[in-house]
Amino acid sequence: MKKIDVHEAVGLPLCHDITAMRDGFKGAAFKRGHIIAEEDIEKLLDLGKRTVFVWEEGAGEIHEEDAARRLAALAPAEGASYTEPSEGKVLLLAERRGMFRVDAKLLAEINSIGDITIATLPDHYPVKEGARLASMRIVPLVTKEAQIEEAERLCAGKKLLELLPYQSRKVGIIITGSEIYSGRIKDKFEPALRAKLESYPCEILGASVCDDDLDMICGAARDYLKRGADFLVFTGGMSVDPDDLTPTAVRCLGAEIISHGVPSQPGNMTLVAYLDETAILGVPGAAISLPTTILDVLLPQIFTGERLTKADLVRLGEGGLCQLCESCHFPNCTFGRY
Repeated sequence: MKKIDVHEAVGLPLCHDITAMRDGFKGAAFKRGHIIAEEDIEKLLDLGKRTVFVWEEGAGEIHEEDAARRLAALAPAEGASYTEPSEGKVLLLAERRGMFRVDAKLLAEINSIGDITIATLPDHYPVKEGARLASMRIVPLVTKEAQIEEAERLCAGKKLLELLPYQSRKVGIIITGSEIYSGRIKDKFEPALRAKLESYPCEILGASVCDDDLDMICGAARDYLKRGADFLVFTGGMSVDPDDLTPTAVRCLGAEIISHGVPSQPGNMTLVAYLDETAILGVPGAAISLPTTILDVLLPQIFTGERLTKADLVRLGEGGLCQLCESCHFPNCTFGRY
């Protein structure tokens, strides 16, 4: 930008809005890009503008609104759209439900360039339609275009932001425990799980109650697999007692156990496994004793079809201790998102 006397600005374009405040009105008296005319000089002086900013040719600078549009273009996200620049920033809004993903390493590199600031929701964040996913702007009114070009270079061939849609699943529920099978106590897991699954596109094939018998548990699971189940949920038998058979049953099915135990509470003893493309969760009793547990954290990713890894589960340790508060005040708390 170049600062010049208003009398010398005739015929030149303004590079920023000029705001007027009078008689209860506040708004732009002159918009960015307005070509200053002779008759504008007195109006500008009345607004206290003895000097104005115009573009200096060949300065290699870019205005905040143009920068915001360029930043939006480098990070498209299917299922979401950007607003037009307002006060120099653009917002990315979700057009569907799903799980938000952000390349945290790439985001840090871009925010380290200089004047660029991109703020997003945390990675692996479940969102509803209309949710704000990201905000992008430069801090000053203008910046060197080379900074935007560096961000574009960093993002070339990469996905900074994604909004993964939920995919339909066929679910089989296997409830284990002799105390439930014999009728000594009433099962509370099935209604709790059905209530949680209502938020996702799925067909519940059924819920089987099994005794503490390995053949019965495996047989129930294989029956659901034959019926096309691509998501099995086991409950009960998840601790380390010798008669807790769920992990053994999962192994007998031929599944790969990613982890038995997650650094997150409640739900420490959760099991995550895969049998080819079928996701398998072994859920401890905490999933029905509290309203929000690790089960709520894992379900969004299960329904996007993204395969959970050991690294994904290890990262849950930070923020994985639920404070059990009515309104979560901990920005890194895993459970505060659900």
